[in-house]
Amino acid sequence: MDKFTTITGIAAPMPLVNIDTDMIIPKQFLKTIKRSGLGVNLFDEMRYTPDGKEIPDFVLNQPAWRESQIIVAGDNFGCGSSREHAPWALLDFGIRSVISTSFADIFYNNCFKNGILPIVLPQEAVDHLMDDARKGANARITVDLENQTVTAADGTAFAFEVDAFKKHCLLNGLDDIGLTMEKVSAIDAFEKQNAAARPWA
Repeated sequence: MDKFTTITGIAAPMPLVNIDTDMIIPKQFLKTIKRSGLGVNLFDEMRYTPDGKEIPDFVLNQPAWRESQIIVAGDNFGCGSSREHAPWALLDFGIRSVISTSFADIFYNNCFKNGILPIVLPQEAVDHLMDDARKGANARITVDLENQTVTAADGTAFAFEVDAFKKHCLLNGLDDIGLTMEKVSAIDAFEKQNAAARPWA
């Protein structure tokens, strides 16, 4: 998993409330167990017509937001079914952070396990950042995990809270496997000790 420290990038404005995981990655794309290749189908039913043509009005199809790394979203982002493919699709597209007033719990936790930083801010802060996001490349937003701030284009900084353990994992690029590998020497020592004490096991 890639480390997350600081990003400065274009934010896509998505003011809809209750953007659920089926909107993020529709059910027909859940057959794969690969984490790559899903970005093209991110928000598939909003991005494409039934015959596969881009819908020009959708924000991620517009030139100003095709390279977005951040989404500023409406309330309750990531609700619905608990599909891990949702953060996979966001990350594969290039999204590293989502900012909203609230998230569904399972989606929120899945983001951290996949290198995405979900940020909860008050409505006033989200409104300010949404205004920036609507300006595209003319108003880049900076997300600083170490200092736990989101800075708008005009220099206004908003502080956010994040669990210390989740922060540690993101800063160091540690998913569940990475966390286990941090303990590999202790695991090896236990295995040797256990083998000596219980050779029949």
